[in-house]
Amino acid sequence: MIANLSARCYGGDRDLSAIADLINTCESVDLLDEGTSISELQQEFNQPSLDVARDIRLWEDAEGKLIGFAQLSVSEPGEVIDGWLWFRVHPDARGGDAETAAIAWGEVRMREVSAVRGPRVKLRTYARAEDGDRISVLTSNGFKVDRYFCRMARSLSEPIPEPQFPEGFALRQFPGEQDAEAWVEMFNQSFIDHWNHHDLTVEKFKYDLAKPDYRNDLDLIAVAADGTFAAFCYGQISVDECDRTGRNEGWIACLGTRRGFRKIGLGRAMLLAILERLKAAGVETAILGVDTANPSGALRLYESAGFHKIRDSISYVKDV
Repeated sequence: MIANLSARCYGGDRDLSAIADLINTCESVDLLDEGTSISELQQEFNQPSLDVARDIRLWEDAEGKLIGFAQLSVSEPGEVIDGWLWFRVHPDARGGDAETAAIAWGEVRMREVSAVRGPRVKLRTYARAEDGDRISVLTSNGFKVDRYFCRMARSLSEPIPEPQFPEGFALRQFPGEQDAEAWVEMFNQSFIDHWNHHDLTVEKFKYDLAKPDYRNDLDLIAVAADGTFAAFCYGQISVDECDRTGRNEGWIACLGTRRGFRKIGLGRAMLLAILERLKAAGVETAILGVDTANPSGALRLYESAGFHKIRDSISYVKDV
């Protein structure tokens, strides 16, 4: 138990160093690959969908030391509004009030969202499959298992088959912000059938284009003969993350094929094309995350392209 646990709102840039220190202290124990830096936190907190006054919470002990941090990512309005809760508690303060306080805060905040926006709301979070302590906290606070995911990796020193695009389709780099609406429309049509889909907004997409790590050479689209954006694959190389972990990795952040263009080989061609681009950029290992029950067969596609599973995680949900 933590005596005199106190909660407060985010205080702006003056809190960044303490938050980064807390998250990295947790990472040194948990080994979740969820460390951070001040610059990464600034990018995260500046995103247009985040209400920093309401969607971030800090907990301090009697001496004013930061021992808990929580952030809530609230989805766009829809039939259900989801709030993804991400929280960290200092290893020395776990098993007491801080975890329960973070979850209770998330529930209260989502009820506020429901009162303003109307639709039903759900609180969501996740845990690594082997993190028994976190799983125990979630289940004891009413969360239920909702979905299973895995992280996969592929060495880029292994041969990469040449991408084969169907006749009539051309591989292009994304032209730029002037085509943001077309890209967002393609993205939403590609993921409309997927679990827990919420439409991407043009505002959020443009914000992502302006991030320091954005690289146009890793932002690929397949264009049909009539000019339709038919499929896409976007890769990321986080300089901060590579420096922090000492690993030379690049992410396949998203890969999708829109309705009407599936089952003709575009997904595989885009995947191989981004692997070539990551390798050309000097990356040693490609990383991605996948829903193990993905209806489009993404897991089979990644396995066929040489990816192997490196960890499992579980999505949890609670109706509030």
